[in-house]
Amino acid sequence: MSCFYEDGLRFSCVEGCRYCCSCEPGYVFLSQPDLDRLCAHTGMDEQAFIKTYCRIVDMGAFSMISLKEKQNYDCVFLNEKGCSVYEGRPRQCRTYPFWMSILESEEHWEEEKKSCPGIGVGRLYSKEEIDDLLRIDLEQSPIIRD
Repeated sequence: MSCFYEDGLRFSCVEGCRYCCSCEPGYVFLSQPDLDRLCAHTGMDEQAFIKTYCRIVDMGAFSMISLKEKQNYDCVFLNEKGCSVYEGRPRQCRTYPFWMSILESEEHWEEEKKSCPGIGVGRLYSKEEIDDLLRIDLEQSPIIRD
């Protein structure tokens, strides 16, 4: 059985669109490499960064670290010019929309396309590039606290 993205998929962020960074409540769970990169980018130590920009999310048996959101659900790092930590942004942001949940089927990809105007336009990502992004997403699991 062939993969629906065997010939690649097109995606490019559309200027002015901030949908994936705003509008709806959600979580941007951080892996240790994400936290390290963001700390380096902001010049803050881990504890200060977490206290300033993160929230601890109770998942029942454990907790995870997520970036805070503003009152309007915008990411704490989203400003009028876009992402203020773009070069240091988390894995979740770097790999969107090439997430397992979205690439599960062509139907899921098409469903995501309804809210993301960049899906289906712009740069063609090869199957190999997409698989590499999926691998990054799987290898860098979020920080879990007991």
